[in-house]
Amino acid sequence: MITSNTPREPGPGRGGAFYDAPQVMERYLQHRHSGVHSPNHVMEEPVLLDELGPVAGLRVLDLGCGDAVIGRTLLAAGCRSYLGIDGSTEMTRAATASLAGTSGRVERMDIEKFSAPPHTFDLIISRLALHYVDDLDAVLSACWSSLSPGGRLLITVVHPVITSHEARQSTKEARTNWVVDNYFHPGARQRNWLGNRVTWYHRTIEDYVTALTRADFALTSLRECAPRHDRFDGDTAEFARRQRVPLFLLLAGSRA
Repeated sequence: MITSNTPREPGPGRGGAFYDAPQVMERYLQHRHSGVHSPNHVMEEPVLLDELGPVAGLRVLDLGCGDAVIGRTLLAAGCRSYLGIDGSTEMTRAATASLAGTSGRVERMDIEKFSAPPHTFDLIISRLALHYVDDLDAVLSACWSSLSPGGRLLITVVHPVITSHEARQSTKEARTNWVVDNYFHPGARQRNWLGNRVTWYHRTIEDYVTALTRADFALTSLRECAPRHDRFDGDTAEFARRQRVPLFLLLAGSRA
């Protein structure tokens, strides 16, 4: 059984609470599922699927599961069980709808409060969620403890180039330039996103790798999610734009 302490109330724009703000969830789903105009679809998702490998028979935990659409994919591929947890009420509602008719489950819980008995899971994934987390060490330690021997952790986060600095106030137009600033100063960064203020925690690539190894994970993969040409449906201009800067970072580790 997964347990959590009494959850603290996050501040505005922090953690899962960000997605419960008015209209944010609707904007997010439009952004996330916009085909070739979704960076998740053309960059993060294909690399994640490459790294997943066979999942048949695995007990899967999805930390910060969002709408849990990937849960249906994993269950269809034969995973033994799928549990998604998310700190957002709106996200857990969307995830419940996505998993309807499957054996998959979803629970509302702040990622930072997650804990589970040893050997509960064989695979833990976390897609674009851990940059909302302040105490990353505690989360990674809880992941390591709950994995079976040989179990794997696979995470994606917003790339440190992006979390390091926000160069503009508006997100309505397609970005054509990026500014990196204060890169070696980790910590909370506030920015405008999806029409609201959000808090992301900036870490360098080195910080992420160090955190994984400090939690006793053996690093097995590090990828920067280059755009996948076959996902752009012939939109060469958009493909060229997405080649200019990394948006996502993927790291994988195993429990020896």
